[in-house]
Amino acid sequence: MRKKISRILVPLDGSKNSLKGLDFAIYLARQCGATITGLYVLSFYIADSGPRIFGPYKKDLLQNAKNFIYDAKVRSAKEGVDLKEKIIEGDVVFQDIVKYANSGKCDIMVMSSRGFGPAKGWFLGSVTYSALHKSKIPVLVVK
Repeated sequence: MRKKISRILVPLDGSKNSLKGLDFAIYLARQCGATITGLYVLSFYIADSGPRIFGPYKKDLLQNAKNFIYDAKVRSAKEGVDLKEKIIEGDVVFQDIVKYANSGKCDIMVMSSRGFGPAKGWFLGSVTYSALHKSKIPVLVVK
């Protein structure tokens, strides 16, 4: 049985590549009459120093996230699509994305194949790869 797509999740990380996922999600939302949730995970985990390093960086990271989400909302609105913002704090980005995706608030996830994750090369980004395999909802990966 097919389920109507009405809520699309798009993980955003401030990268140019994450906008590729957003652009495709906007296209899909227009076709389905769906809304988009732009999810931005603020990760404060730094492997060398341990978990939850806030300090003076938290304010800057939060402002960068808000600016990027605002730009994403404007980009979506220009195409007639409603984008709801969701900024959360987390430690392991893919786990936070998957937890949100599996919460039942979305029908499909659209994400770019690469973002600001640490893995480089010919393969999927580490966050995308992990989300693809752990998500209970369909994941559409945009290259």
